[in-house]
Amino acid sequence: MTYQSAAISHDQSILPQLPGWVTNGRSETLETVTFRSGAALTVLDQLMRDPRYGVPVKLLANRLALSAATATSKLEGRLAREADIRDAYHLTPPGEARGPDGDLLAFCREAVRVRTGSAGEIADLVGKYLAGEVGAWMDAGRERARTHGPLAGCVAVLRAVLEVDDRAERVACLMSDLVLARVLNWKMVLPVSEQRLNKVALRDLVAEEQGAELLVQNRILGSIEETIRLSRELARRAEALRSVAPKLRAKGSDAAVDLFLTEDAVAPASMLSPRIRGTTIPMTDRAARRFCDRLVELGVARELTGRSTFRLYGIAP
Repeated sequence: MTYQSAAISHDQSILPQLPGWVTNGRSETLETVTFRSGAALTVLDQLMRDPRYGVPVKLLANRLALSAATATSKLEGRLAREADIRDAYHLTPPGEARGPDGDLLAFCREAVRVRTGSAGEIADLVGKYLAGEVGAWMDAGRERARTHGPLAGCVAVLRAVLEVDDRAERVACLMSDLVLARVLNWKMVLPVSEQRLNKVALRDLVAEEQGAELLVQNRILGSIEETIRLSRELARRAEALRSVAPKLRAKGSDAAVDLFLTEDAVAPASMLSPRIRGTTIPMTDRAARRFCDRLVELGVARELTGRSTFRLYGIAP
């Protein structure tokens, strides 16, 4: 699951996509959702693993982390807007408190980077109170996935976490995503479990209400289908950005383009200047702003905030 530019095809029509019978309506039985989810996960796995398709996997994960943080905020009863969560994370100066919204996005972004085989990293993320349960949760989720399919494993671990602490929605969804990544042997976690869930669905799941497991599996399947559509769209957008890269003459433009292919929001003042993040390449504040505005002019990026100051940029639709 790493991005490799050399092998990318320019023909976006070759991208794997879901057959119509997968997306045609809601599954009415657990057996049907298991069958459909197998097809959907096969397509997503191909998009993630094969560099020929040009899916910017790190960008996809960060985009999903933002939408996961927004969904989790609703699960936790705060109802923060996506723009507010994004701003709290990206625009808080280093060393200052981000607040609950920024901290939630930080959690979701850390979750996509956790190594699925590192019990220590997972324990650090869930906190001391629940760390001792992680091994048992993972084993239970993987065993359920082995016998009943990946989404059944996700549901099993969601229920297990919430039975211990019914307010641990973010941890429950993290563990569900970890089980899915472990079952599929992914090196990166994609936060798909929380995207379409709500408190009622989770409450009924823990109470083992009739139809609750089918509902939750269907909603996770819907999230996986949406992730496939997003992957294809980001591959198209990334190809457009790569195609204009030769026109960019600013020093360090290749490194700056790479940053746009990994981050869903780029702050010129802090991520491109005084050095391009992750590199030793210098870029002045003025050059950073001009670079971002040039991407907008070329139609491959857009300004995300609508403000004249404290701006954020991301690749364009």
